[in-house]
Amino acid sequence: MEFDHILIRYGELALKGRNQKHFLNKLQQNVQHKLKAFPNIQVKRTQGRMFILLNGEDPQPIIDKVRRIFGIHSLSLAIKVQNELPQIEQAALYALKQSDAKTFKVSVRRVNKSFPKGSQEMNQHLGAHLLRHTEGIEVDVHNPDVEVKVEIRVDATYITSQVIPGAGGLPVGTSGKTLLLLSGGIDSPVAGYMMMKRGVELEAIHFHSPPFTSDRAKQKVIDLAEKLTAFGHRLKIHVVPFTTLQQKLFQEIPDGYAMTVMRRMMFQISEAVCRKQNILSMATGESLGQVASQTMESMHTINEVTNYPILRPLVAMDKQEIIKISKDIDTYDISIRPYEDCCTIFVPKSPKTKPKRDKVNQFEAGFDFQPYIDEAVENIETIIVTDEKPKDDLFEELF
Repeated sequence: MEFDHILIRYGELALKGRNQKHFLNKLQQNVQHKLKAFPNIQVKRTQGRMFILLNGEDPQPIIDKVRRIFGIHSLSLAIKVQNELPQIEQAALYALKQSDAKTFKVSVRRVNKSFPKGSQEMNQHLGAHLLRHTEGIEVDVHNPDVEVKVEIRVDATYITSQVIPGAGGLPVGTSGKTLLLLSGGIDSPVAGYMMMKRGVELEAIHFHSPPFTSDRAKQKVIDLAEKLTAFGHRLKIHVVPFTTLQQKLFQEIPDGYAMTVMRRMMFQISEAVCRKQNILSMATGESLGQVASQTMESMHTINEVTNYPILRPLVAMDKQEIIKISKDIDTYDISIRPYEDCCTIFVPKSPKTKPKRDKVNQFEAGFDFQPYIDEAVENIETIIVTDEKPKDDLFEELF
C-alpha cells in the first residue's frame, strides 16, 4: 500500500456559487499545464475536490509545483480505497505509520450517507483500531501531532495524514489581465505576484534607457519575469526605448517636477500598450509614502493622464513586508543586482513630494512631447518569457 493520489482543496473557490465551474475549470487547466512534465499523472475532479492520480510518479516534485498554483487552499497525499471497512482500516494505519507522531486524531467525513457506519462511530472504530496496532502512540483530540482524515465519498474512500498549505487566492486567468510596470527593483515583482494571487494574468512593461541603463538591467527584468512564471504560464514584457524621451523631458521640465512628468509619460505609454493588447488596467509596485512619487499628492497628479484603473497592491505595505514576500517568491536576490533602471539614474536632487496638477500641465504645455511618446510606442520590443523553455532559450523576441 502507498499514497497514490494528491488531494487538492479549493478554499475560497467553494464560495463562488454559480460561477464556481468557471473557476474550477481554469484551476484544473493550470494544474494540468504545470504538470506537463509528468506524463503518467491524471488530474480529475469530483464534487468539492480535485485529485491528481500519481500512477507511479514521485509525489514530491509534483507537490513542489502544485503548492505554488493560485486557487489551491491546501493539498495532501492520499490513499484511495474501496468503501470497505477492512481496506479503510489498513489505509488509515498505513497513513499514521508514515509519520513519527506520538499523538493522533481520527477525523471521518461521511459524504456517502449509504455507508453503514456514521462519522462519529467510524472515528471511534478507527481510533481503537490504530491504538491496537501501534505502540507508543496516544489519542489527542485537541492538539494531535497528526490528524488522520478519512473522507468516505460515493466513488471511494480517501485517507490522508498531512495537510500541506497551498498558495491560496484565485486561479490565474479568472480575473482579467493587467499591465505591470516592471522596473527591476524589489517592489514591482512583488506587486505582480500579489495581482496573480487574485487571479489576474500579467503582461509587463519596462522602460529601458540605453546607454544609461545596461543590457544587464534589461536581463534583470527578464529574470524577474521568469520567476513570476512559476505562478502562471507565460509573460509578455514590452520593452520601451525611453532614452530620447527621458533626456528631453529632463531638459525641458524643471528639476523638481521632472520625476512627476516622467511617471505621467510612463502611464501614457502604458495606456497605449493596454489599448493595443486589450488590457483593462495597470499595476505598479508603489507603496504610499515610500518615495517622492508615491505620496498621495504625487499619485493624484500622475493619475491625471489616464482613466485606466491603476492597481497598487502594495500601497499599504511597508518595505520590510515587501522584502519578506520578495524573498519568499525568490525575486529578492535578482532585484538587488547593482544594475540601475531608468527611474534611478535620473533622480532629481529635490523632487516635489506635493506636485500640483496645474503646475505640471503648465510645464508640459511648454514643449510638445507627443512625437517622442509616439516614437517610443512605435519602437517597443516585446519579449515572451515562458515557464516551458530551458534556460538557454528563455525568451523569444517579436517584431
